[in-house]
Amino acid sequence: MERLHWLEERITPTLEAMGFEVVRVVFTGSTGRKTLQVMADRLDGGLITVGDCEEISHALSTIFDVEEPVADRYDLEVSSAGIDRPLTRRKDFLAFANFEAKIETKVPVGGRKRFRGLLGGLRDTDKVVIRVEDEVISIAMDNVKTAKLILTDELIAATTRPQQPNQDV
Repeated sequence: MERLHWLEERITPTLEAMGFEVVRVVFTGSTGRKTLQVMADRLDGGLITVGDCEEISHALSTIFDVEEPVADRYDLEVSSAGIDRPLTRRKDFLAFANFEAKIETKVPVGGRKRFRGLLGGLRDTDKVVIRVEDEVISIAMDNVKTAKLILTDELIAATTRPQQPNQDV
């Protein structure tokens, strides 16, 4: 899986104008069949729908037909980040603090590269904090290879609650 930061930056203005934000763009697959996966969220915090994914797919297909950002043949896949979503942005680590997560690092931290525990947000804006058993571990953002929420009852309950409309007092 190859994350395409440059392509994320290219499509972000288009998606934001449509009311969405880019979570991640990755290139996956083998030499036989590759997939360009675009994960998105709604800017308003609502759940992304199949219709939203279709709308994004049409807009991106138009851009990609003209600009051809990837030389290889590929299938375009647009999806929601889902409940057990990847954590890719600083705001993800803040928004999902106090939920279980798995983090894999590029280089070892304290002799290991894989951590599973309670996400503690960020420290000093560039260090991800995770509590593994009784130990609090700080991992530099640029050392995070992958991070993902763990599907738990608490996460399901928190992400499926109906959103309360803002009420002016």
